[in-house]
Amino acid sequence: MKDSLAIPALTEDLVRVLIDADTINRRVDELARQISADYATSGGNLLVVGVLKGSFIFTADLTRRLSVDHVVDFIALSSYKGDTSGNVRLLMDTRENMEGRNVLIIEDILDSGNTLDYLIRNFKTRNPASVKTAVLLDKPDRHVVPVEIDYIGFTIPDVWVVGYGLDYAEKHRTLPYIAEMYPQA
Repeated sequence: MKDSLAIPALTEDLVRVLIDADTINRRVDELARQISADYATSGGNLLVVGVLKGSFIFTADLTRRLSVDHVVDFIALSSYKGDTSGNVRLLMDTRENMEGRNVLIIEDILDSGNTLDYLIRNFKTRNPASVKTAVLLDKPDRHVVPVEIDYIGFTIPDVWVVGYGLDYAEKHRTLPYIAEMYPQA
């Protein structure tokens, strides 16, 4: 009988495991403690906004570990394919009112910075009490737009990664670890 909790093996399109599941879990615990401490006096006024689809696993794991009252919402964005100008398109907006609330944006990866910059600017127009960011993976070598990150999971090199919510053409999104993928043509 196959063990349903077995860790999936690397496939031929994956180079190596970059960050294993245990390391991710420990870091998510640390981030949750830090965020909880920082928002301990927010009085349940914390709105966590996960950026779909890539951050859904990180958002779920992180918010289950928060010890402060919070509400979870989601937003979906898209960058135009092949467009390096930073054009971002809103696919699905949040449902929660941000006015007067502390907003924490949860993003899977900071690459160019265009998407997170767009979100921060957009959210600030909605009169929140504050806007902060939590990013699972940061690729500093790829930054085009300067964006302040309040909570960083891991800094990684400029390699293509999948797993723990990140995908390539909807493939590998549910791997329990972050893996480096062979560059796609």
